[in-house]
Amino acid sequence: MDIELLKKIEERALKGIPTEIDQVMTLYESLDGDRDVDLLCDTAGRVAAARCSRAIETCSIINARSGRCSEDCRWCSQSHKHHTGCEEYRFCSDEAFSRGLDDCRRRGVQRYSMVCSGRKVPLKDIRVFCSMAEKARREAPEVQLCASMGLLGRDELQALYDAGVRRYHCNLETAESKFGELCTTHTRADKLRTIALAREVGMEVCSGGIIGMGETMRQRVELADEARRAGAVSLPLNLLNPIPGTPLENQPLLGEREAIISAALMRLVAPDLVIRFAGGRARLSKKATERMLTGGVNGVMIGDMLTTPGNSPEDDMAMFAELSH
Repeated sequence: MDIELLKKIEERALKGIPTEIDQVMTLYESLDGDRDVDLLCDTAGRVAAARCSRAIETCSIINARSGRCSEDCRWCSQSHKHHTGCEEYRFCSDEAFSRGLDDCRRRGVQRYSMVCSGRKVPLKDIRVFCSMAEKARREAPEVQLCASMGLLGRDELQALYDAGVRRYHCNLETAESKFGELCTTHTRADKLRTIALAREVGMEVCSGGIIGMGETMRQRVELADEARRAGAVSLPLNLLNPIPGTPLENQPLLGEREAIISAALMRLVAPDLVIRFAGGRARLSKKATERMLTGGVNGVMIGDMLTTPGNSPEDDMAMFAELSH
């Protein structure tokens, strides 16, 4: 490994200065063996602790609208173009929403997000979700509210903000140079427009993506850089979980070592973001997960994902307690 380059990168990243992509790739290409990977991860971990916090930020989601999506995202089980057998409904029940909120409050999970399938939730349906948000704000004010409802315009975003939603999630999904291979029914420009509008109405933005969809390491680093430049404060990092019935159902699984390295490199280009480990975590070993949580990742999604199971929340909390000592 190029130790001198690593030291220069760390010195700047500790001050919040993002590393240029070419420098990150030069560092990556100089890695040689497990010792070098540990040095890289230790550096990324120090940057995360210095720029964010040693505490692991937690969030949980509810699949608030499921299935029947008009888009053709190749990884997604909820597209109407893919035959995956996923559950379909227009609104989650009030009982399911309240149960998820209670779980967050009981476990000390900091954020709770309503996640909806579809290109865009219309304003008349947004108002139903706003009622849920207003109820959550009354009953559990300590839990921060987030939403992920597609390519919304200003009116829909303003309605959510007025109801108490303070963070909007809109994944860039992958690097701009890869996106067109994976989705043709909307563009990165569409996503960036919604992200900009969310920020204009006063929301923070959560935007990341999925790795393991055939992209290069450079494209993973580009994704983190693009999310930072778009103004995201949180970057969800998902590992592809190939779902039968989708075009990526036979995509080879990303290896643990590559996932660990990817997260550490993404930290160096986005020193101030919460890099949040989300989907795909359940298939990793405990050792690999712990290495990522000490190697640049400082946030975790707790509980089940949209259409796939997640880790046990109790096991997660026990692991976080171990890592804090």
